[in-house]
Amino acid sequence: MDKEEIIMMLNLDFVRELEASMIYTQNSFIMEECDPSRVTEAIAVDEMRHMWWLADLITKRGGKPTMEHKELDFGGDDLKGMLQRQIKIETEGIEIYTRQAELINDEEVVGVLEHIIAEEKRHRKEFRERLESLDL
Repeated sequence: MDKEEIIMMLNLDFVRELEASMIYTQNSFIMEECDPSRVTEAIAVDEMRHMWWLADLITKRGGKPTMEHKELDFGGDDLKGMLQRQIKIETEGIEIYTRQAELINDEEVVGVLEHIIAEEKRHRKEFRERLESLDL
C-alpha cells in the first residue's frame, strides 16, 4: 500500500473517530442514567484522542485530516438504543482496523491501529456491560 492509499485510509479512520466522538458526546448529554452517561463521556474523550493520533499519522505522511462526515445516527432517544448503536460503532471499528493492520506495511501506522483496536475492544466491553445491566 503506497503513501497516498495510507493517507486516504487514515482519513476514513479519522472521520469515523470524529463521528464516534460526536455521537458519544451527544448521547452522554441526554442519557438519563448517570453511570452510562459518564462512561460514554469518557469514551468520547478516548475517541478524540484517537483522532489526534490519526491526524498525526496523516500529517507526517503529507496529508491533511478531513472533517467531512455523514449524517450521524445516535441510536435513538432511549438508553438501550444508544448503547446498542455505540456497541455497533466499536465493533465496526475493530473489524476495520484489524483488516487495515493486516494490509499496511508501515510499522508506525500498524502500531497505532493495534493500540486503537485494544481500546475499542475495551470500549465495546464497557458499553455491553451497561446494556446487559438494563436487562436485569
